[in-house]
Amino acid sequence: MHRWLFMPVSSFHAQIAFLLLLTLVIPSCARGGDGEPALAPSAGSQPSEEPDAPGVSPAPDTDPASPGIHWRNLFLQSFEFLGLEHGFRYATEESTRHPHRPFFRGYANSLENLHGWADGDSFSTNYVGHSMQGAVSGFIFVQNDGDYRDAVFGRNRQYWKSRLRAAAWALAYSEQFEIGPLSEASVGNVQAAFPQQGFADQVVSPAVGLGWMIAEDAIDRSLVRSIESHTENRYVRIVARSALNPSRSLANLMGGKLPWYRDRHDPVPSHAPPAGAYPVIPSFEFLATARLQQIPGDGGRGICVGGGGTGAFRLSPNWQLVGDVNGCKLLHLQTNVSGDSLTWMIGLRRIWNSEKRWHPYAQILAGGRKMTWEEIDPVKKAQVEALAAQTGKPLDFSDHFLYTHVTEATGLAVTAAAGLDVRVNSAIGIRVGAFGYTHSWHSRFDGIDYSHSIEITSGFILRWGTW
Repeated sequence: MHRWLFMPVSSFHAQIAFLLLLTLVIPSCARGGDGEPALAPSAGSQPSEEPDAPGVSPAPDTDPASPGIHWRNLFLQSFEFLGLEHGFRYATEESTRHPHRPFFRGYANSLENLHGWADGDSFSTNYVGHSMQGAVSGFIFVQNDGDYRDAVFGRNRQYWKSRLRAAAWALAYSEQFEIGPLSEASVGNVQAAFPQQGFADQVVSPAVGLGWMIAEDAIDRSLVRSIESHTENRYVRIVARSALNPSRSLANLMGGKLPWYRDRHDPVPSHAPPAGAYPVIPSFEFLATARLQQIPGDGGRGICVGGGGTGAFRLSPNWQLVGDVNGCKLLHLQTNVSGDSLTWMIGLRRIWNSEKRWHPYAQILAGGRKMTWEEIDPVKKAQVEALAAQTGKPLDFSDHFLYTHVTEATGLAVTAAAGLDVRVNSAIGIRVGAFGYTHSWHSRFDGIDYSHSIEITSGFILRWGTW
């Protein structure tokens, strides 16, 4: 919901340019003891006999070597990153400085208005900028995780567990940034205005951000090190490390290090634990889903396409406590009409053959469903646009409601579903498919009864406690 690197700005190229400025120019203190830029040595590089040879002056490591999560540093560095984001928003967005709403009322409006998936931002903002936000907050966690900070990219449990822990922190950071006390919802009341009401950022930041972290780790271990093995020019290596790992570079800055700093300890990965060290059945599972809903009946029209997330806590080998949040966008509606659905539920899941690779399940969940229906009046829209052209005042989000009628309905909902999961390995599973039925109690929209829906679901499962 912001268009700079992670906040509104007019050009995606400006976002990237500003990030490179942060990672390459800002740290004027980036000097070694001899007055030259400090750079930690890369694996395989040979120190020169010259005392001031480029590329061999290590940057100081300000983090304590003690195990465990260094919570104080983690919160301070995350708060610095949060301040950087909100500071840029406040400096560049008039609507953030002057939201024209009382603080608490505007904050409440922002939370009440959340629905659907899209938030009106561009592809680069939603899927590049927010992915990088998730990666930066994840790397901030990694550099303060004493147990896993030295994890090396590859096929080893230590690395993948460290990045999943970081993704959990990125999720917490993202939720705070979107709807927390110091968020876009409170500072500027962003989500209170059309079209900034979707949940896209809250899903993309931690989920795709995890993928961004892994991609930067892979690039750092292969491409960056390949460049370093062919040159001792400190400036080439600085640019390679900073430009090819922008999220890590910004996290380094938040930690008081040079953007191009690396630990480079590279412990030997452990590929397999001792036999019997981990259980087969996970204690917790997280499922990222793609969903397709069909509205049956004579009045039904179109489908609802979207996705969601599910968390499942193991109560016993065959039972899980399940929490689910998902949303979808209604398609094939009449002209000038759009709509979406948001559901949140909790319930129980029964699993069969949970210790085996293939395991079917059945579940019953209950909660709520919010339907949103928006209709644009083309005559009023033309009048508003004509008036704006006459006065020279550009249209903004607040003008949208001058020609739009929004209807919302919220009611109780229950769903019953059955499906089949497969365990790929100890950490990953796949929901091959699930078929479900949902019934909700709310009013009709345009004469269509949306209280009945048939749903098909598939997705990707992360399993905890088995590795």
